[in-house]
Amino acid sequence: MHSGDKDATGVNLTSVVEGLLQAGVEFILVGGLAAVVQGAPVTTLDVDILHLRSPENVAKLYGFIKSVAAIRRRPDDKVILPQEEDFLGNGHHLLSTRLGPLDVWGAIEAGKTYQMLLAHSIEIEFRGYRLRVLDLETLIQLKRTSKDPKDLQRLSVLEETLRQLKEG
Repeated sequence: MHSGDKDATGVNLTSVVEGLLQAGVEFILVGGLAAVVQGAPVTTLDVDILHLRSPENVAKLYGFIKSVAAIRRRPDDKVILPQEEDFLGNGHHLLSTRLGPLDVWGAIEAGKTYQMLLAHSIEIEFRGYRLRVLDLETLIQLKRTSKDPKDLQRLSVLEETLRQLKEG
């Protein structure tokens, strides 16, 4: 991730990640941005995180979410303001924030939680913080079981990236 990277809409995904880290939220970066961080040549339009669902961490996450004016938009365009208790469960929350899109997951494929995937994450240095990122091997394993056509389409790119990294 580069500090000035903005997508075509002017969204700076790194600001979302940095804001979460500044707020002290415990999370693992998952999804497309996790692949990008590890060298995969893919494009992503949002930040996907899997968060620790402890009451203390959810309070930090909710504080960040409020600070960036996060909202959920229903298919009928009704705006929903997230509530703190929403983030204690396994659910998926697709949020729009003033910094950019943020997908907050309580659990991902096959019910995998933060605690279950912590051992399958790597730590990288990011703007003076330690950022946890789901490792590429685990990301590939999860994408193999996905029913999302976008995930299946990216699979060969992720596998090739992993092969090249292993060859060194």
